Amino acid sequence: MKKLFAEFFGTFWLVFGGCGSAVFASQIAPASGQLGILLIGVALAFGLTVLTMAYAVGHISGGHFNPAVSFGLLAGGRFPAKDLISYVVSQCLGAIAAAGALYAILSGSGTPDFSGPGAFATNFYGDAVYFGKSYSMGAAFLTEFLLTAFFLIIIMGATDKYANGKFAGIAIGLGLTLIHLISIPITNTSVNPARSLSQAVFVGGNALSQLWLFWAAPILGGVTGGLIYKFLLQRDSEIVK
Repeated sequence: MKKLFAEFFGTFWLVFGGCGSAVFASQIAPASGQLGILLIGVALAFGLTVLTMAYAVGHISGGHFNPAVSFGLLAGGRFPAKDLISYVVSQCLGAIAAAGALYAILSGSGTPDFSGPGAFATNFYGDAVYFGKSYSMGAAFLTEFLLTAFFLIIIMGATDKYANGKFAGIAIGLGLTLIHLISIPITNTSVNPARSLSQAVFVGGNALSQLWLFWAAPILGGVTGGLIYKFLLQRDSEIVK
């Protein structure tokens, strides 16, 4: 149960910190003319949530905070199949709880407007949200697939027994920051099905109808990354039974 609580709170922090920064702090403040943290700040916020929780509870649960990571580590032989479902459920519950807290806070300033694509930090494809550009479903799928695959390679490499484990959280957190710097303009960056689910539940509409992509692509990418590391990169396999 401690492992599941660690996954719950870790995923809660990821969604609350990452999506919270996008919802509350990323916009221009019209009254003062000052800029918010913008895309760079949001990307850094997501990285910092994973970095901080990796050190806070990673030693308890392994610090997945993401169903795609759990699937990828399973494929890579670093995680037992018997724990997969309970981890994914805990991650989704933590993410939804965080989205609920964000919604409650946002409602304190009036009725939230979720009419546009990307509202409430939801993921999307086929809509011109940033810089007047829109990306197709195929482009979004490829982006999420590739970035999650590389995220798993980073995770497995940084936590390999031959690596310096003291710096694993930093490498993983900065890896997630880089992922967001690349893909926020394309999909609002998922690479995490629980994070996508939590926001879509409150927004509905296209956010829910497009949710399948933000489960399928990250999980397939995670599994691919796990297999690549296991069979092509890992020096000495440590299979978890």
